[in-house]
Amino acid sequence: MKHLLKLLDMTGEEIIEVLNLADQLKYETKHGIEHHHLKGKCLGMIFAKSSTRTRVSFEVGINQLGGYAVVLNSQGSQIGRGEPVQDTARVLSRYVDGIMIRTFEQAEVEALAAHGSVPVINGLTDFCHPCQVLADLMTVREFKGALEGLKLCFIGDGNNMMNSLIVGGLKVGMSVSVACPEGYRPPQEILDFAKDYDCFQLTDSPMEAAKDADVVITDVWTSMGQEEERAKREAAFTGYCVDSALMAQAKPDAMVQHCLPAHRGEEISEEVFEANAHYIFEEAENRLHAQKAVMVKVMG
Repeated sequence: MKHLLKLLDMTGEEIIEVLNLADQLKYETKHGIEHHHLKGKCLGMIFAKSSTRTRVSFEVGINQLGGYAVVLNSQGSQIGRGEPVQDTARVLSRYVDGIMIRTFEQAEVEALAAHGSVPVINGLTDFCHPCQVLADLMTVREFKGALEGLKLCFIGDGNNMMNSLIVGGLKVGMSVSVACPEGYRPPQEILDFAKDYDCFQLTDSPMEAAKDADVVITDVWTSMGQEEERAKREAAFTGYCVDSALMAQAKPDAMVQHCLPAHRGEEISEEVFEANAHYIFEEAENRLHAQKAVMVKVMG
């Protein structure tokens, strides 16, 4: 595993290997066992999008692994002044041992990997969110005991979260059902991947998608960079709230996940959020452990 650019690049076996290592690192962290697998190594972190969980979990994670981080943002570096990504990649490769980037275009992440000589980790793009979905899968397995054979349901926008959940869920043996309005569906690349799986369903009916689900996942309707579309999106997603009526369609022991931040009363009701808060905040914590596993895999 040289990079983590998108889950499409990984096999199901590689995903499970990362999850197994994440479980081990979480156990060691909880029991005060040091694991300095990346002692003295530096992670360069590039932020074109603002961040809470990604920034803190990666910086804490590299420190717990014995390394350290250098943070760059668009406002405080030449990246934001138009330096070509291929030049940034070649310069940073001479300073750091790995690069994590949180940005808009997937092409920028791919270019960093193509032109640099150190591992690149995708912290988020508009196309996919692999680190978050690894944490999601880790959390589901933690509470459900397994992944294979479970039904994963996503309600909402055909965005980076839906894209990565479709790919990750199907690759580890889950059935995946997604509900989104016409005009907000996943890109064709994702649908082309999913069409080879009999256990994939795409519908515009949230109730249909949630039927007999083991885990229901949602995300905000308006992501960063889409603020001017908020009113249009709120209208399009009417009826797509994960509330108690929708959860009645899922299995009685179904769990709910949300990558946060959550807009209570929009994509998820206050009642459902609070009833599943223990899952949601364990999921948030698992960003730390899953990303540490990724860093060990690509930088170790």
